[in-house]
Amino acid sequence: MAKNKLQKFAEMASYQHVFEASYEDVHDKDFHLKGHWNDEFFNNQNPIVLELGCGRGEYTVGLARLFPNVNFIGVDIKGARMHTGATQAINEGLTNVAFLRTHIEFLESFFAPDEVSGIWVTFPDPQMHKPRKRLVGTVMLARYSRFLQSGGFVHLKTDSPFLSTYMTAMLEKNRIDPEVATLDLYHTELPDVVKPILSIQTYYESKWLEHGLTIKYFKFKVPENQKLEEPEIDIEFDNYHMVGRNVAVRN
Repeated sequence: MAKNKLQKFAEMASYQHVFEASYEDVHDKDFHLKGHWNDEFFNNQNPIVLELGCGRGEYTVGLARLFPNVNFIGVDIKGARMHTGATQAINEGLTNVAFLRTHIEFLESFFAPDEVSGIWVTFPDPQMHKPRKRLVGTVMLARYSRFLQSGGFVHLKTDSPFLSTYMTAMLEKNRIDPEVATLDLYHTELPDVVKPILSIQTYYESKWLEHGLTIKYFKFKVPENQKLEEPEIDIEFDNYHMVGRNVAVRN
């Protein structure tokens, strides 16, 4: 029988690599590991990379397997999903993995300037009606720049035509030249440094691919000391969505 949420939360409370902080814990104050993740948790000086909206943690764990000399932290507010990846990391003995249950809007309370070397955003809600909540929108990218190292990359994987169109326009508007920008990840010749990621797929990514949807991928740097501007563009909304374990298409 599948574990219920209370069981999962009880287990994760005992996991030393899972952290949770309430609004009161970080409102107008800093999390105790801010600026000290390397020294006080990972016990090394390896780069720290975040996966935002990590869900079940498939990507966080998958990246940790591929890159043992990099520390990965999966961030999500939905702890029951996180249980899968957190447990898998324990079972595999991965010491370069942590999970953080919090709202992404609070990340500045958890990470100091230049503490994070890269960010992954995998299959986020495109927030078609709420650009300020878009995880790769200009508002959120400006927040990330406050703790992202100079030269650090943001990676986006998405199935959404809406979000990929937005990204293309936003990067062009702000004169950001992406290192990689493809609308069909699995049928594009990629740089050798990017090819390893093809071996990692989230649960929902595999479902999108089964239904013939293409996966879009962007890798880019957030410019320093530049106020990002929203593109002035009308974008057609996506005409499908995930319902349970299936893709529903609206005509």
